[in-house]
Amino acid sequence: MICNRYNVIERLTTIDTPFFAMAIFSMKYKLTTSTICLFAFLACDLQKQSKPQTLLEHETIQIHFSPGGSPTTAVLKTLDNATKSVLVQAYSFTSAPIAAALKRAHDRGVAVNVILDRSQRSERYTSATFLQHAGISVWIDSAHAISHNKVMVIDESIVITGSFNFTKSAEERNAENLLVINSQHVAREYTANWKKHMAHSKKY
Repeated sequence: MICNRYNVIERLTTIDTPFFAMAIFSMKYKLTTSTICLFAFLACDLQKQSKPQTLLEHETIQIHFSPGGSPTTAVLKTLDNATKSVLVQAYSFTSAPIAAALKRAHDRGVAVNVILDRSQRSERYTSATFLQHAGISVWIDSAHAISHNKVMVIDESIVITGSFNFTKSAEERNAENLLVINSQHVAREYTANWKKHMAHSKKY
């Protein structure tokens, strides 16, 4: 990229709304050319990393909020319909009903694998111990300051995600959201990310 003040600002305005705002900011406050170039390279990198997903006609999203919207019930219903596989990533996991649903899935032959944040090693109560005793593979991802994902991928076709931790507090006391996304191509993206974190996780 030839980096001068004007062609970089032009480039920023063509990428996306936030970068258009960045370009206006650059002109208003007369930032140096080197700073504007840094913005541009960051913008291009972010554009390459982003993977916009469009749902197909037959794909759906269910939306649940707490308290009052029964996200746990939505998780249980989805898990109880699982037939092949369940991949889990969780930060805090103390929900007895959700842990029991994972055990039920495991007992009927569904391949269940769980990655948890390292905080679950020292929590007074964690579903990690229950799941391990049930014969489910549990892994700890210690490679990050916090492994903050709250994700399940069911049967390579359904993704559960959102702010909702798999805890009683998230269900009853916190303001949370949970999405149930029925989409194979979205599930593929989350599965790839799960495997990336699995590669550096250690057995619980």
